[in-house]
Amino acid sequence: MSFIELSIQIAIGLIGFSLIIIFYRILAGPSTEDRIVALDLLTSNAIAFIAVYSLQTGSIKFLDVGIIFALISFLGTVAFSFYLERRTRK
Repeated sequence: MSFIELSIQIAIGLIGFSLIIIFYRILAGPSTEDRIVALDLLTSNAIAFIAVYSLQTGSIKFLDVGIIFALISFLGTVAFSFYLERRTRK
């Protein structure tokens, strides 16, 4: 097993562990804002997983999916933030 393969396996394990922690924050988050931040972090970890999987398979096709997912995630976070700001003004 080469250093790159070992690094990929460790990265997959760490990303999986962080996903478990993030799911806990989404379910037990005390406020809506905490849940939105956790959702944004979940998408960031999903993008990291896509990048690591792309390294593991040696295919760059998955990186396009990661970039599109990042753009949609950013727009979703901005929309949620706009909604929360508007909700607190009333």
